[in-house]
Amino acid sequence: MAGVDPGAKVPQVQVRRAYDPPRPDDGRRVLVDRLWPRGLSRARAHLQGWCKQIAPSTELRTWYGHEPDRFAEFAWRYRAELEEPERAAALIRLRELAANGPLTLLTASKRSDISEATVLADLLTQRGAH
Repeated sequence: MAGVDPGAKVPQVQVRRAYDPPRPDDGRRVLVDRLWPRGLSRARAHLQGWCKQIAPSTELRTWYGHEPDRFAEFAWRYRAELEEPERAAALIRLRELAANGPLTLLTASKRSDISEATVLADLLTQRGAH
């Protein structure tokens, strides 16, 4: 890949549920859902940011419904949405945060492994992916 530094450090990005208590290795904790997690106080969330601009569109979230068999298609469609200007700018901001230390992407989804946070973590940890 042209312009990729082979010695560049891969960012440390993890995905966790917003309801999980913070851990010492979390680094910056950023919520990536459009809606605030039901029943979670801001104090208990221990957030350093809420990046709701990067969340999938309402139409995509409604279609997906967190159905595991739709995750691959959801991830593909969501990556396409991330090329839209507002979401692309938000992704750049998350890349900057990830480049400066550990980053934990938070979601209220019951299964964080099939959430938009997982798609984002994959994008942020791909060497040279822009």
